[in-house]
Amino acid sequence: MRIIFMGTPEFAVPSLEAALAVGIEVAAVVTAPDKPSGRGQKIRETAVKQCAVKHCLPILQPEKLKDPKFLQQLQNLHADLFVVVAFRMLPEEVWNMPPLGTVNLHASLLPQYRGAAPINWAIINGETKTGTTVFFIEKEIDTGNVLSYREQAILPEDNAGSLHDRLMIDGAQHLADTLLTVAVGNYTPVPQKTEDTLHPAPKISKETCAVNWQQDVVRIHCLVRGLSPYPCAWTTIVSAKGEKTMLKIHETELLHEPHAVVAGTLRSDGKKYLHIAASGGWIVVKKLQPEGKKRMDTVAFLCGLHEDISTFRAI
Repeated sequence: MRIIFMGTPEFAVPSLEAALAVGIEVAAVVTAPDKPSGRGQKIRETAVKQCAVKHCLPILQPEKLKDPKFLQQLQNLHADLFVVVAFRMLPEEVWNMPPLGTVNLHASLLPQYRGAAPINWAIINGETKTGTTVFFIEKEIDTGNVLSYREQAILPEDNAGSLHDRLMIDGAQHLADTLLTVAVGNYTPVPQKTEDTLHPAPKISKETCAVNWQQDVVRIHCLVRGLSPYPCAWTTIVSAKGEKTMLKIHETELLHEPHAVVAGTLRSDGKKYLHIAASGGWIVVKKLQPEGKKRMDTVAFLCGLHEDISTFRAI
């Protein structure tokens, strides 16, 4: 079976490697154009391009996926199947082109968590399991017939970063195994399950990341986990003088200790711990990042303060 692989970030690299390892012929790799990045605006190649270069694979980097020249290049490669992992939304002219169709590896158990950020939202919503789905792309996003599912537990200590890494590796093998079944014609696509309640996974916004201290401590803890290490939950603390400081919160623990204080109240010994009151208990802040500074643990943060942190409140 001859495929064209489409992907951009690090998450897609193991999938490309796994397809090659099981003997799938990759006619070409499609990835995003090189772009300037960082303070020096140095031109950077995508992770998938770097992998393709290592394996001496032909590379296509179209600015527009409907460009007639690009569409003709795809046609000329005579691929049986297109394979998509963490890439842009494809126009129908592309996904409907190959004889066998176009398959996508998605980091959730569809139909749950359709959208751009399934890993984040599964943790934010307190799920205890997720997984990967290999399915055929159709007109409506993440709705196509499914080839296979593979489950993955979400551990209590997981954050978006650790779960991302596990799904990246396990999902790559899942995709490779599925491609082999397609190659020999041993597959039967099935419609996605019908479920009464669907949890979407839209792109994460700045508003999504803002902590609401009126909420339950478990929900806040899950929000922090689901947004760490990036883009990160955040809050604003206000001093007794009315001065505001924005904090990103990278890591927390739960303290189910009843209290009668106002949500957002800070409690600290000024040296070793920082607790923030929420509904049902306290959020224990373990790692944080003041605006304009590096990530640090709570001890380092408290040592650098010149005011009593207990006089602040989180809003």
